[in-house]
Amino acid sequence: MTAIARKLDVIIFGATGFTGKYTVYEGIKILAGMKWGVAGRSRTKLEATLTEMGRKANTDLSTIPIVLADVDDQQSLVQMARECSVIVNCCGPYRLFGEQVIRACLEAGTHHVDVSGEPQFLEGMQLKYHNEASEKGIYLISACGFDSIPADMGTIFLEQQFDGVVNSVESYLFTKVSGKRELGGIHYGTWASAVHAIANMKEVGAIRKELFKTKVPEPEPKLKERSTIHKSSGNKWSLPFLGADRSCVRRTQRFLYETENKRPLQMKAYISFGNLIEVIAVTFVGAIFWLLVKTTFGQNLLLNYPRLFSFGMVSHEGPSEEAMNNIHFSMHFEGRGWEENLGNPNEKYAYPPNKMLQTKVTATNPGYGATCVALLLSAKTILREAEKMPGRGGFLTPGAAFAKTNLISELCNNGFTFEVVSKAKL
Repeated sequence: MTAIARKLDVIIFGATGFTGKYTVYEGIKILAGMKWGVAGRSRTKLEATLTEMGRKANTDLSTIPIVLADVDDQQSLVQMARECSVIVNCCGPYRLFGEQVIRACLEAGTHHVDVSGEPQFLEGMQLKYHNEASEKGIYLISACGFDSIPADMGTIFLEQQFDGVVNSVESYLFTKVSGKRELGGIHYGTWASAVHAIANMKEVGAIRKELFKTKVPEPEPKLKERSTIHKSSGNKWSLPFLGADRSCVRRTQRFLYETENKRPLQMKAYISFGNLIEVIAVTFVGAIFWLLVKTTFGQNLLLNYPRLFSFGMVSHEGPSEEAMNNIHFSMHFEGRGWEENLGNPNEKYAYPPNKMLQTKVTATNPGYGATCVALLLSAKTILREAEKMPGRGGFLTPGAAFAKTNLISELCNNGFTFEVVSKAKL
């Protein structure tokens, strides 16, 4: 696609929402020196957001351009997209509001990033729009937040450090709260996205049959699923992680196999807790959630009474700033594979994996701080390093899009750490 002169480099759409506000705040630093603006339905609310975040950062944001756009007015979305080179889309749940923005970006020839963690949206949009985006030279990159930058780029980092061939990766997410714990620490928007995502999981199977028609080599030996509740390293109790991380990594691996003939690895994702009481509590809330989300009536209960059914964990106000800054996450990876490279991804090793590598990704405030940083850096990477990205465009995962860019280094310069913990021969 021939570069088109745009008034702005980046527009943050949905800037008055909870995630949008903190994306504006992080944008003051990350987008410094670039031309950026904010967009949404209400000029009054957008002005209030700029005033609030400017005061918080001790910066005058009164000259930041404001663009009015509404997900119920497709032409307004197209006009917004024509104003900039990249749309940073913070307007979720994406199942309800995401496709309209993607269509607008395709019409306007504008790149798009978002923080969706909804597998049926992610894979459904790839099925519908990947070829068109590729033909038009437009990058549409979802899951650029907590789902699933740490997992997807963390897996890429492990492979880069492995010096061999990785057969399997297990990831363990652990969050730690310093200081006083606070109820209402999950914003309603995150909760609503989870309700819509899980309620419509049945759609994913049909989408995958269409999307993944060609087979990729099955890695061997096969990585076994661990017990639902099991002890992991560090004496922590762990459960399967039901977010988009695993599906995102699998899509990245498929892409790298199809475009680079790289042997795909297999991945399992887990979430860890400090004690068994936390595991039991989370399992209990999860069981109620799964029971209710199966029916329309139950979904409405979850959406209308989030605080009740989350036992106080979800609120419309979201967490306080102090609470957000007290949350720290670490994602631990254990990769197993071989020192030797057979060269052909379809060949089978005659002996079991002989090498193990452990790595870790850490940051603070995963839901609304690290997420906003990763989202903005993804947009910035498209603008600054498109020549290092694959093909001419398409609907891609972060790992597929950014594996050869400096995104990991930029993340490390902005609050993340990616590090090797240990390595061993098996």
